[in-house]
Amino acid sequence: MLSKKRKLGKKMNDLQAGDLFTTSATVEDRDLLMYLGLTDDANPLYIQHDYASQTPFKRPIVPTVMVFGMVSSIISMHLPGPGSHIVSQEISYPKPVYHYAEVRFRAEVTSINKDKHLVTIQVTGYDEEGDEVVRGTLEVKPPYEPNSMNAHSLENFY
Repeated sequence: MLSKKRKLGKKMNDLQAGDLFTTSATVEDRDLLMYLGLTDDANPLYIQHDYASQTPFKRPIVPTVMVFGMVSSIISMHLPGPGSHIVSQEISYPKPVYHYAEVRFRAEVTSINKDKHLVTIQVTGYDEEGDEVVRGTLEVKPPYEPNSMNAHSLENFY
């Protein structure tokens, strides 16, 4: 990733209602362990099979903040992309995500407010069974158009 050239994401004038991005992500052990290590989160529901088997979940689940991290990555890297900033979110998690699950995400721009430099993005995520595991609305500030004399230098950053 360090040697890969990146461009700023879609700026306000490049976005329109209906813009869509889809992707999928799988929760791997290393991702879960890194998250738990970084946050010092030792919730047994996330890592202990014996405990989780005695709950209604029946097996360990993925922390919802990790699922939101996948959503945040879509905004930061794809729609609108690098330079974007989430300013608010309203998200629900109707079904848990289990270890090793593949989640299919869909993000769509639903409205644009050029005066406030704000776009609304609707996000949904589904597991392998087609059940909804995340749904929400995010308010996002897309990348700002650089106004320096050397603005094009920011178009390819590392």
